[in-house]
Amino acid sequence: MKQLFRHKSLMVVLTLALAAPALAQTAEPGLELRMRKLEAEVSALQRVVFPGGDGRFFPQIQTSSGATTPAGTPATSPNADMLTRMDALEGHVSKLTAQVEEDRNRIDKLETRLAAIEAGKAAPSAGETAAVIAPAPKPVTIITPAPKLAAPAAKPADPSAKRMAAVRAVPKPQTDDPGDDEYSYGFRLWEAKFQPEAQQQLKLFLTKYPKHARVSYARNLLGRSYLDEGNPREAASWFLQNYKADPKGDRAPDSLLYLGEAMRQLKDTNRACVAIEQFGRDFPKEAAGRLMAQYEATKGGLKCPA
Repeated sequence: MKQLFRHKSLMVVLTLALAAPALAQTAEPGLELRMRKLEAEVSALQRVVFPGGDGRFFPQIQTSSGATTPAGTPATSPNADMLTRMDALEGHVSKLTAQVEEDRNRIDKLETRLAAIEAGKAAPSAGETAAVIAPAPKPVTIITPAPKLAAPAAKPADPSAKRMAAVRAVPKPQTDDPGDDEYSYGFRLWEAKFQPEAQQQLKLFLTKYPKHARVSYARNLLGRSYLDEGNPREAASWFLQNYKADPKGDRAPDSLLYLGEAMRQLKDTNRACVAIEQFGRDFPKEAAGRLMAQYEATKGGLKCPA
């Protein structure tokens, strides 16, 4: 194919070169015959370059026919007709030459590629290079360690059904003094050792009845509840609050004495001794009577300076 393109294009160029001087001679013998032969060869070459080409995009050369010119059509001179046909030939030759050069370059590249492949020297593409260089991954065996047994989860803080039933079993007083009923219910919960429920109930009472006669009792009992629960720091805050809020209150002596006990449990000996000494000085009657046992126990557990 490539050799055909080269011979045909060379033949066309040579033929046009030979035919050019003839344009100056209007009556040279055989000029018409040579022009028709040239047009036929260009047309044949065009069918080879554009096989099956559509006439709308690749118009074929129409050779002159022997048909007579219709009546009334002005005749043209032989030179003018020859120049028109020559211009058409040059246009077609230019298109054919460009197509031939394009096909020639494409064929050259294909031949070079084919020769390199046959010689085993074809350069792989980027993807092929990666595929050749990168070794196939070896199968990896993953050894999964046996899962460790999780530590048992802590029991939820929510009360169990059994505990809730026990709390409901604690009766709530029903008297003409609703405030006293609220406090008494908190005392009963504390006495039954339901400390979280007792604390909640006593705080509810203090919120609803802040001026009730049982307020000193409720604050002191809150401290006692936290102390029984093993939280001396929270207990100390309630004992101190109750004593400072009403030093003459019904449970002020109790709060001062148990404040010393909370400080002893916190290992704050200095404050514990101060609270115990003040209790013995301000409330000698309670120290020798109702609260004597607690007073002696707390005082005996401390090494206060004389």
